[in-house]
Amino acid sequence: MSSRIDLAVSHTALSQRDRDRLSELISEWQLLADLSFADLVLWVAKRKDYQSWPEGHIAIAHIRPTTASTVFAQDLIGQELAWGKNPRIDRSLSQGEIVREDEPELVGDILIKEETVPVFFEGNVIAVISRHRDADQMRSPSRLELNYREIAHRVYHMVSEGTFPIQDSFYQAEAAPRVGDGLIRLNAQGAVSYASPNARSAVSRLGWELEVEGAQLGVIFDSLSKHQSAPKEENWATILNGKILRRDDFENANAVVDLLVIPLIESQEPIGAIVLVHDVTELRNRDRALVTKDATIREIHHRVKNNLQTVSALLRLQSRRVEDPIASAALAEAVRRVASIAIVHETLSTSSAETVLFDDVYDRIVQNAIELSPRPISLGKLGEFGLLDSQVATPLALVITELIHNSLEHGLEKSGDQLRIEVDLQDNKYEIKVIDNGVGLPAGFDWETSSNLGLQIVRTLTENELKGSIVLRRVNDETVALLSFKV
Repeated sequence: MSSRIDLAVSHTALSQRDRDRLSELISEWQLLADLSFADLVLWVAKRKDYQSWPEGHIAIAHIRPTTASTVFAQDLIGQELAWGKNPRIDRSLSQGEIVREDEPELVGDILIKEETVPVFFEGNVIAVISRHRDADQMRSPSRLELNYREIAHRVYHMVSEGTFPIQDSFYQAEAAPRVGDGLIRLNAQGAVSYASPNARSAVSRLGWELEVEGAQLGVIFDSLSKHQSAPKEENWATILNGKILRRDDFENANAVVDLLVIPLIESQEPIGAIVLVHDVTELRNRDRALVTKDATIREIHHRVKNNLQTVSALLRLQSRRVEDPIASAALAEAVRRVASIAIVHETLSTSSAETVLFDDVYDRIVQNAIELSPRPISLGKLGEFGLLDSQVATPLALVITELIHNSLEHGLEKSGDQLRIEVDLQDNKYEIKVIDNGVGLPAGFDWETSSNLGLQIVRTLTENELKGSIVLRRVNDETVALLSFKV
């Protein structure tokens, strides 16, 4: 489906409400194209107001059927017709009539029959639909095709009377069942006068073994609902009586079907309805499997987090029993690192995706670090991390933890009182700076010969896990750790 409503803004008499109405029609008219096995083109008149005589027409939308081959290789959007070039479109616009062409016209190699339908809204014909069908495909219609065309005829009359599309109908038209999924036609009493093969198959899969045609559709579904997995507030006889537009799912132990009820109206009186039926059993099963998988993944992350907290608690207990201060400090560092990993898994355990809002993780890391600092520290942050994949979030959490603690323990331990984080993301490349105004790097500092375990962890994780680089340098009396990596 293609459309350009913006083409109707200039050189036409359409108000904003008129354009909104045409947008509603365009969102619904795949149904019309499929029922009539035809290409549809939407034309609006070129004129200043509804009292002015039109100069001609401009095509603002074009849709092709899914039930038949198209008759136009190219979209007609933007094509203009001078007044008098197509008398059928002129007549539908000026007289508000549906105009049929008895004799097909040869367009290229295809004999095309054209019909024009006025689009009526709030007292005016605001546009015209031209319907184009391959005449050769119409010569020996099947029962399905005859029923589809008769229904299309009724719906086109609703368009010309301003009752289609049905206003204030919110049912996600783009995801609704289509004609080809299955169609049931109801008479004014709610009895089935026709059911397409796909519709019969869907009802049969639900467990109905008798003839569908001639039966009350509401009675059929009320009978099948005895084995429904969840009770309904309304009975199916009410939902499927065809009086109002409805969309609902029916589910029992056998299958799940998506139902869309569209009333047929003539001169403001209901004359029946069509029910589009789509067997969505496999789709719903797949959705449930995904939900189950997501729940399982979240539970795994939750359990990993709990296990890491247990390990952290055991290490903390062990550190209290160790008399050697060096060993006790090493165990305390291990507790801190395990806690950083646990924060990532805790965040993942509350998410339905394998991504982490890393700013939340960062906030908790910093909070834990500052609480352990013996001196008051001013903390600043510029930029946002955003969402990160869990495979990036875990090593990054450890790297930032080590860099912050390195600043607190070595750079800010005796002097300085400011710690700042700057995050810059450009073209999927992160540049993260951890900056402090402490004593700075020791003379002759070298990554290769440094015995600092935390910095060695930073370097290893950056190069091996993040596939990035890390640089430490002194700039304007500040120590800057620059971490760079791509995502």
